[in-house]
Amino acid sequence: MTRLREHNAWRFFAVLPKADHALAVAWWVVLVLRGVLPAAFAIAMGALVGAVQHGDSLSAPLTFTGAVFILLQTLSPIHQGISANLGDRTAAWLYDRLTEACVRPPGLGHLEDPKLSGDLTLAREFDRGMTGPPLSFAMDFIAGGLVEMIGGLACALVLFGYAWWAPIVLAGAWLATHWLLRESAVWRDRNTDEVRSAQRDADYAYRLAVDAAPAKELRLFGLAGWTLDRFVKRRTLLHALQYEATRLREKPMIWSLLLVAGANIVVFWSLAIAVGAGRLGFGEVVVFAQAAVGTSMIAFGGLSWALDGAAAPVAAVLRLEPAMRPAGALASGTRAVAGLPAREIRFRDVTFAYPGGKAVLDHFDLTIPAGSSLAIVGQNGAGKTTLAKLLCRLYDPQSGGIEIDGIDLRELSLESWRERVTAVF
Repeated sequence: MTRLREHNAWRFFAVLPKADHALAVAWWVVLVLRGVLPAAFAIAMGALVGAVQHGDSLSAPLTFTGAVFILLQTLSPIHQGISANLGDRTAAWLYDRLTEACVRPPGLGHLEDPKLSGDLTLAREFDRGMTGPPLSFAMDFIAGGLVEMIGGLACALVLFGYAWWAPIVLAGAWLATHWLLRESAVWRDRNTDEVRSAQRDADYAYRLAVDAAPAKELRLFGLAGWTLDRFVKRRTLLHALQYEATRLREKPMIWSLLLVAGANIVVFWSLAIAVGAGRLGFGEVVVFAQAAVGTSMIAFGGLSWALDGAAAPVAAVLRLEPAMRPAGALASGTRAVAGLPAREIRFRDVTFAYPGGKAVLDHFDLTIPAGSSLAIVGQNGAGKTTLAKLLCRLYDPQSGGIEIDGIDLRELSLESWRERVTAVF
């Protein structure tokens, strides 16, 4: 059960009622109804054929068949509408959780930690159609896969009325395709670290090209061609990695075809023999033949291509919430800040490194007298912006300290100190 709860699909379905409980219940109810209707229609058609064969009244069989047929036609568009709304609500819930997880920590480390960047990119981009369909579309595909799975299992149960071994042979063969073709799932391998890295690179080049902020540099330094070439290469790599992970494997496909063909031949041959021997009537043949055909809906892992792509960002958001809290945590002191600094700001033996990186400041000392102006110049990466971040207490140094009139900055009230600081990044 622990492994099941940790599975991305379990987490995805657990989120649905949190996003909208009423819609989630309606979604599951309609889904189950759609799943059992194919088996019910097979039984209804068998009852209708049997009534015609024996000259019985057709009122009840026709009414039953008509009701099932109408439900088959009407529940699908209803479910599609419910899926779209539930997908929108779930996406909104995820964005709320992600926004809160990003904003709540008082520091900045959780947004610049390379260990969290993959999940953060996946969670931030999931509903924009970059690596999979938006949830408003994906929910309908997921519903369709589940409906087929339930429908196939329901049809298999009907076959128990013919022979105990028939559903085991037929359903077992179709279910085996899930295992034999498990590496052919369309979206499962599109969330690897390599794919996410290529996605981040492609997104970076794309932002350079379309955002207004870098437009000046691209034109001034003639970098438009370089940016376009970078985007094309990264995007081509991304697609190559994705489709390499999703292509069908030839040998498993051949084994699947042989297994499925053999199971169907055995079951349908048995039905033909039973009809020839007079053990089955026309009505029964109609029911069991349709059920045997309907069992095929189990096959090929119809859930995976949409469910894996939708479940991955849900799992990423749920992982980010507890991980971001300590990564961006900062202790807040209680000392008053009013009137500070009156004498000086002092960096005393400060050492600081960003998460996963080398030291930007190493035993750094600096004194800034109150009332003075100071310009700090240096190469990119020398630590200029880092000094500003430390002064704003977006980070704390790993060793040493920043003193305000001799008081360690960490002893001051964080909120009050930031009210005393103005920064333009």
